[in-house]
Amino acid sequence: MNIALLGYGKMGKAIEKIAVDRGHHILLKVSSSTETFSLDNIDVAIDFSLPSTAVSNISKCFHANVPVISGTTGWLDHYNEIVSLCQ
Repeated sequence: MNIALLGYGKMGKAIEKIAVDRGHHILLKVSSSTETFSLDNIDVAIDFSLPSTAVSNISKCFHANVPVISGTTGWLDHYNEIVSLCQ
């Protein structure tokens, strides 16, 4: 499976280790210094970013038809933003 890690802090690095140990491929690592990124060839995205960037990350995944799992806490306060961005 080709994975994008959206947020490359402690959790992103832990997920990377587990995923690679299980034979998956990390094709994209997005950190706070990443300005733009492509989700081409990504099977799933895992978001452990900040609440301020999670909304944008999740929206990009929806628009690229990439399933996304978010472990970011606090972004649900911005849920209505995602709903309006995805319509």
